[in-house]
Amino acid sequence: MPDPIDMTPQAPAGPAHRIGMLTLVPHGDVVLLQMDRPDKHNSLTTQFWVDLPQALSYIEHESAARAIVLTGAGDRAFSGGGDIAGFAALTTLEQRRAYQTQAMHAFAALEQCPLPVVAAVNGWALGGGCELTLACDIVIASERATFGLPESSLGLVPGFGVLRAPHVIGRQMTKLMVMAGERLSADEALAAGLVQRVVKHEQLLPVTLQLAARIAANSSLAHAVGKQLIGRGIDRAEFDYSIEALTLLQCADDAREGIQAFLEKRKPRFRRR
Repeated sequence: MPDPIDMTPQAPAGPAHRIGMLTLVPHGDVVLLQMDRPDKHNSLTTQFWVDLPQALSYIEHESAARAIVLTGAGDRAFSGGGDIAGFAALTTLEQRRAYQTQAMHAFAALEQCPLPVVAAVNGWALGGGCELTLACDIVIASERATFGLPESSLGLVPGFGVLRAPHVIGRQMTKLMVMAGERLSADEALAAGLVQRVVKHEQLLPVTLQLAARIAANSSLAHAVGKQLIGRGIDRAEFDYSIEALTLLQCADDAREGIQAFLEKRKPRFRRR
């Protein structure tokens, strides 16, 4: 059975700081790091992958925070994934490689951040949004949350997800999500090991901030060392392989058809290989 929910009043919010689409709000020893694009389901722009490492560095070096809560603005989405229209604007091999490299570095920065990072998943966590939860230390989900890796419908695969998800949810469940686009409810994600606790929607932020505050009260040095030992970041060679494989996949006909179909709101017509 999970621990009783701690509803002690959370620390009052301090002045917000903005970096790109990310809003940083201190709550005592915890910083709420919010993807703030609710009108677009917090879809991740190409600039987001540059801004996320900067935001994490700012929190680590320019604030007194000892833990981070990552969430999405609004009531529907943690993040609906990559901004497909912005991605479609990348036309050259060099642009696509730079994009993939920036994204992978951002995931690594989140996963290897010395501060504990707890995801508060308030709705859809799809594509890159789901991959972000895989890079966090702990995931708390609203009962309304949904998780998915639907990139194959665009002729793509999730570059970080295919490396990390097998360690978190197992190889077969990863293949089900990647190949079939299977979506998991909050309870299914809990059973698979992607989520550590499911709470009522209205309790999500209070519960997650209280958990983060409890974590923040412990030794920061122990957290940093423990994360390093437990996480054992993905090998650099795996990163490089994923970047090159995804870059070439993004240049293929299937990706062009999948992205065009998405923008035109129709089913893609993939050719059989």
